[in-house]
Amino acid sequence: MKISVIIPTLNASAYIGKLLPALLSQDIGSPEIIIIDSSSGDNTIDIAKDFGVKTIVIPEYSFNHGKTRNIAALEAKGDTLIFMTQDALPADNSLLRKLTVPLNKPDIAATFGRHIPRPDAPPLEAFARYFNYPDRGSEKGLEDIKKYGIKTFFFSNVCSSVKKDIFLKIGMFPEDVRMNEDMLVSAKFILHGYKVAYVPEAMVIHSHNYSLLKQFRRYYNIGSSIRRSKWILEHVRTEGEGIKFVREQLLFVMKQRKYSWLPYIFLESFTKYVGYRVGLMVG
Repeated sequence: MKISVIIPTLNASAYIGKLLPALLSQDIGSPEIIIIDSSSGDNTIDIAKDFGVKTIVIPEYSFNHGKTRNIAALEAKGDTLIFMTQDALPADNSLLRKLTVPLNKPDIAATFGRHIPRPDAPPLEAFARYFNYPDRGSEKGLEDIKKYGIKTFFFSNVCSSVKKDIFLKIGMFPEDVRMNEDMLVSAKFILHGYKVAYVPEAMVIHSHNYSLLKQFRRYYNIGSSIRRSKWILEHVRTEGEGIKFVREQLLFVMKQRKYSWLPYIFLESFTKYVGYRVGLMVG
C-alpha cells in the first residue's frame, strides 16, 4: 500500500512544525506528504520544504474545500490517499497504520478517525468530540440509511483515508459547495455500494473554540452546501440529528453540574439553526 498524505494549509507555521515530524515518524514508514498551500503570508512553505515534503501553492482566492483537495489528489503517487488538516495532530505513531487497516476489505472505500479534544477545549466543544467520535467503531453502507439517516454519511476530512481508484471513480470531492465536501463524498461512496468505516483507534488531537459568529457562518455554509447538493435529500432527511445533539449536550452539562453553560447551549443552538436555515434557503 502506497500512501500519500494531503494537507491543505493557510498560515500554518504554528502547526506543521509538529505535524510533519509526527507523520514522517509513523510506524509504517515515511509516506508521501503533499502540502497544498493557499499562498500563506507566513513561512509555512519554508517549513514544509525543510522537511522535504512536496508543496503546491495556489492563490488564496481560489481555495475550495473540495477542489483544493482534488488538485493534490491528482498529483499524489499513492494508491491510498489520506486527508488531514493543518491543526490535527496524530495522537501516536500508529495513526496511519490504524486508519488504513480497514481498507484491506474490498467493500470499504474510505475510513475516518477519532478526534480527541485539546486539553484547553471548552466543555461544549469537548462534548461535541465525544458525541460525534465515540470509542466504538462502525462500518456503514446502504443498508444503514434507514436506521441512521443522515448520520450514515458522517465523515471527516480532518483525518480520513480513501482508496484512490474508487475516489476517482465516483468523481472525487464536489467542487461547487462551500463545506460538507467530506460528508458528500462519503454519501457518494455509500450510494455507489461501498462502505465507510469509522476507526476510533486512529486518533488525532483536534478541537475548536468557535465564536457564535463563526458558528453562524459555518452552519450557513453547511446549509448552502445541502442546497447545492439536493440529490442527498432524495435519500435522507437532514433534520433530527441536531435535536438529539442538543438533548445529549444538556444532559452532559447537567451531569457535570456546569449549569452556567445552559443559557449558552440554547443561544448557540439557535445560532446554528438560523445559520443553517438561511444557508438552505439562499446560500
